[in-house]
Amino acid sequence: MKERIIASITRVEQIEKVLASSVRRVNLMTGDITTLASIVKQLHEADKQVYVHMEMVNGLGRDTSAIQYMAQTFKVDGIVTTKSNAVAAARNAGIRSIQRVFAIDTAAVETAIRMIHTSKPDEVELMPGLMPRIIREVKGKVSQPLIVGGLIRYEEEIQEALDNNADFVSVGHHQFW
Repeated sequence: MKERIIASITRVEQIEKVLASSVRRVNLMTGDITTLASIVKQLHEADKQVYVHMEMVNGLGRDTSAIQYMAQTFKVDGIVTTKSNAVAAARNAGIRSIQRVFAIDTAAVETAIRMIHTSKPDEVELMPGLMPRIIREVKGKVSQPLIVGGLIRYEEEIQEALDNNADFVSVGHHQFW
């Protein structure tokens, strides 16, 4: 199961714990433009893949130039974004993309599926990750690997998500890393 866990880093204090962990992938949602180089370097030196959440790291633009800059300057492995245009920009910059979608109601899920089919991200992250039926339905409608995350607190919830066809689970608590 550990190989299917992605560490979601929302606080700088979590970096030391993820460096010492066995997780291979990190979704970085903390820091800012002045600390990003140092954080990415530390994570890469620990053999972690780093996906930067474009909307949550301070000081980053949300445009094509910002994504190109992150790819060239910081050598990030990919981005996490809610924006379809950022998915295309990541592809053009030669890095991977995770498109994050929120299942707040049926219309939101249907819109997300259409957006995924159009933008063609490398992976999809479904939030929140505590909805077995929705996980199965979304997985059945997209060809990309499906990550689920958000509100997951217990090992049983991780296993339930994986049992319902999630490919990966992103969690912010270090006990699961």
